[in-house]
Amino acid sequence: MRAEEIRIEADSLNLSEKLRLVKSLWDSIAANNSQLPMTEWQKKELDKRYQDYKQGNVELHLWNDVHSELRED
Repeated sequence: MRAEEIRIEADSLNLSEKLRLVKSLWDSIAANNSQLPMTEWQKKELDKRYQDYKQGNVELHLWNDVHSELRED
């Protein structure tokens, strides 16, 4: 089945079924994420950010604070 056929079929699902389908798809992607290629610029950016973190050049935020701020906006 092609992606467009799957999308058309998914349109007929109710919300609960769609959410279960999305969860299943994300779980499948997460289980195979080591197979996802990373571009060279992505690797360089991650390395740069990690170095910034190790050198203390990054302002860190607690997740609870970030979540609260996002909910306020």
